[in-house]
This record gives sequence, structure tokens and C-alpha cells, in this order.
Amino acid sequence: MKYSLLLIATLFSFSVIAQNDPGAKKVLDGVGAKVKAAKGIIANCQLVSISSKGKQTGTKTITVSMKGEKYVVKQGKLEVICDGMNVYSFDGEKTITKTSVAESNNSLNPQKLLSGAYDKDFTYKLLPTPGKFHEIEMKPLDTRKNFSKVNLFIDKAKSSIARAKIMDKSNNVTEFKILNMNFNAPLADNLFVFNKARYPKDVEILD
Repeated sequence: MKYSLLLIATLFSFSVIAQNDPGAKKVLDGVGAKVKAAKGIIANCQLVSISSKGKQTGTKTITVSMKGEKYVVKQGKLEVICDGMNVYSFDGEKTITKTSVAESNNSLNPQKLLSGAYDKDFTYKLLPTPGKFHEIEMKPLDTRKNFSKVNLFIDKAKSSIARAKIMDKSNNVTEFKILNMNFNAPLADNLFVFNKARYPKDVEILD
């Protein structure tokens, strides 16, 4: 689950690479503009795990709060906080892992997913998509990434991410579905400040 939270925490921001599909770029730019204009974002999401054989192996509900480059992802006692410089991942028990934002770039986080700004080592293309959603297929050029492909489904009318399918290197799939999202959430700045006192007294911080 720690992996899933880190993965979802990387799904909400993107920078564009010139040789990619201009149709996909136009859609993603629209998503990014809406997120950048937002006062604050709160999204309630569902995470569905599916094995390589197509069997559903688990469903979890998570909450993502985001303001600019900062975010908080929660699932039960598990929590990931990004203050814009560092990422703190609490395992729900007694361990917090601290990494820099740069170090965490191999994961796919919610900030990257929601904001529509894509890493420069992605290729992406707009797939033929009749109906209410655009579908964009993204593949990382860097083989060190812990996923092999991401398909984004973007609401054509709202210019916002509706869901994503993330395939790992063993062909297991994580489906990320946004149940509801508020683009005008009043989020206090201290929500994104790591405070060790909020965790168990014997918590260990690994960095």
C-alpha cells in the first residue's frame, strides 16, 4: 500500500516534450491550466488493484489534498506528505521514510496525475476516443520507473482527470478513479507541513 500511495502521489503534474502527439498536448495543457488556477484541490479517489490474470485483488479509498506543488495523500493510517521539497511517507505504524522530491521522481504521484504536467521522459499519444473521455497513453522512456504504462481518461467537458490505469512491469494494473473533486477547497498552508508530533512517540524517521 505504501507503493500505491507513492504512485498515486506522483500522478498530478507534467512538463511537455516537443516530439509528442500535439493532440494529446492540447488536452493535457487544458488539464494543467485548470489545476494551476485552482485555489486548492481535494479529491476522493478509489484505488482498485487487478492482477495480471484480470482478477481484482483489492479496493481502497484515498483522499488527496493539493495546493500548488504540495500535497497530502491519506488512506486509513497511511499518509504521504509533500511540502514541495521533501516527501514524508508514514507506514501507519512506526516508520516514516523521508525522500527529496527529486529522489521520489521514479514514482508516479497524485500531483503529477491531477495537474496534467508530464515528466520530460514520457512519450504520450491521444488514442481514438469516441464518447465523453479523451484517452491518453503514456510510456516512460526511463526503464528505472516502477511502471510500464499509464492510460489517462480525461473528461472532455470538464478538462479534468476522471481515472487512470497504471500497469506495472509484471502486467498488474492499478485503476485510479476520482469519485469527486473540489477545485476551490480552502486548504491551510500548515496542512502540508510535516510535524513529527502528530505521529506515535516512538516513530522512526528514515532518510
